[in-house]
Amino acid sequence: MYALRYAVGTDPGLRREANEDSVYFSERLFAVADGMGGHAFGEVASSIAVAVLADLDVEADDPLGELAGATREIAIRLTDLAEENFDMRGMGTTLTALLWDGERFAVGHIGDSRCYLVREGELSQITRDHTMVQALVDDGRMAAEQAAEHPGRSMLMRALQAGSAHDPDLFFAEVEVGDRYLICSDGLSDVVGAAEIAELLTATADGDDTVRSLIEAANARGGPDNITCVVVDVLPAGNASWLPGWLTR
Repeated sequence: MYALRYAVGTDPGLRREANEDSVYFSERLFAVADGMGGHAFGEVASSIAVAVLADLDVEADDPLGELAGATREIAIRLTDLAEENFDMRGMGTTLTALLWDGERFAVGHIGDSRCYLVREGELSQITRDHTMVQALVDDGRMAAEQAAEHPGRSMLMRALQAGSAHDPDLFFAEVEVGDRYLICSDGLSDVVGAAEIAELLTATADGDDTVRSLIEAANARGGPDNITCVVVDVLPAGNASWLPGWLTR
């Protein structure tokens, strides 16, 4: 058996007046949604996403099915709003969520927010960006190093958006004691490289300090976008902490 400990932080960055990221966290569900659409409608879209996800914060027999159903419901709500308000037709949101079943995480992912895993000191990205640039990398038409610097790296091919099809990635992530997961918006991953993210995630066991250092690193590089981070540690049973660090500005 396992226990979880987590820390959460969000920050508007240095160039945005509003924070269009939304975050959800509880003893079994963790999610980051990065809204888009302008005129504050990105905040509406991401808020809808986490509000729908909140209904999943109960024990489920089919967690992947529950995540799939939630993404369908989010898309329906966004479409309904867009039909009522023409200005909302471009709004949408990414969504990356971990739903805990006591032994493993069910992962739901669409867009370019990310989930990383540190296991035995090694960092891996367990989600795949749904971007045009990542598709080029997958096809062998662009090197990963080029993709990291490409000006169009945030151009999404898939997201939860009014009037468009949704097709989230859904899978289980098996866990081990000592694992550390990071869910983040692209306000972090677009400006802080994987090597530095790995260094910061392994620098201290204190989740609050880790979240703070990740946000500071993004802002040190200009903070061009909203930054949201959720750090979840997998511990032996009996070591849970349901009092998260909550950093916001």
